[in-house]
Amino acid sequence: MIRQFGAEELAGLIGPAGAADALADALRAGLDPESCPQRSAVAVPGGGELLLMPAAQGAYAGVKIAGVAPGNPARGLPRITGSYLLLDGATLRPVALLDGAALTALRTPAVSALALRYLAPEGRPLRLVLFGSGPQAYGHLHAAAAVRELGRAVVVARDPAGVRKLVGHAESLGIPARAGTAADVAGADLVLCCTTARTPLFDGRLVDPGAVVVAVGSHEPDARETDTALVRRSAVYVEARSAALREAGDLLIPEAEGAIGPGHINGTLADLVAGRMPAPGPPGCPQLFKSVGMAWEDLAVAVAMYHAAGAGGAHSET
Repeated sequence: MIRQFGAEELAGLIGPAGAADALADALRAGLDPESCPQRSAVAVPGGGELLLMPAAQGAYAGVKIAGVAPGNPARGLPRITGSYLLLDGATLRPVALLDGAALTALRTPAVSALALRYLAPEGRPLRLVLFGSGPQAYGHLHAAAAVRELGRAVVVARDPAGVRKLVGHAESLGIPARAGTAADVAGADLVLCCTTARTPLFDGRLVDPGAVVVAVGSHEPDARETDTALVRRSAVYVEARSAALREAGDLLIPEAEGAIGPGHINGTLADLVAGRMPAPGPPGCPQLFKSVGMAWEDLAVAVAMYHAAGAGGAHSET
């Protein structure tokens, strides 16, 4: 019988720090993100998109079927929908069906949390600027707080009601917070971009040297949250070079403009986890982590959730 996990059950299994541990463990076990199958995208009449993301490693395989429906928030529905089918690797027998939106809501912040463990400064409370007020903004607030001490949070988003709600949530976590503007990136230690924007959110020249910027909102070559000025002056880290050079508009648009070359990427998550390069990067420049979301991450976090629920039996960890 396939074990089914709804969003509420998944929410209580592991947090962003535990999910980040699962991602790191997968990389240390030899998973190569560069060889991960690329996502397939199918345009759906009405303006939506259907995504198919398969992966396999160790004792498990899995596939996420996700829908991206930009018109859903106006209908009172989630923008991201879908399901994740987890399979036994040896027999390819389905063993679990997980809520795909809930998985994504944890997986993406966990990827960012893993990067922040290596890139974000330690030893002092960090000044955070958070762009967005949707599920990923909440997830990234929790993820950042799980791996670093936050001294304050400034929320920047289009929806005033959403900003007020997220500010209140941050304060309920003991993090002083307020509404702000894009200019607040000046003086920030950490900037998290969790939006559906297709054009830059702020002037990259305002970002302090040594600040860390995380951009997670887009996976399309013609969409970006950061501008050319920031990319050009930053040490850049990605999940995988192959995925970034295929999908990350934050990097592809500056490259098309002739502002950077394909070698502008300093390193990957696997490089950081394996200790193959120092982090943060060269002194005197911001650190930019750009993620597009990859299928191996869904698999690693899905397996961790499956085991956290006590449903893994004799399977070995992914």
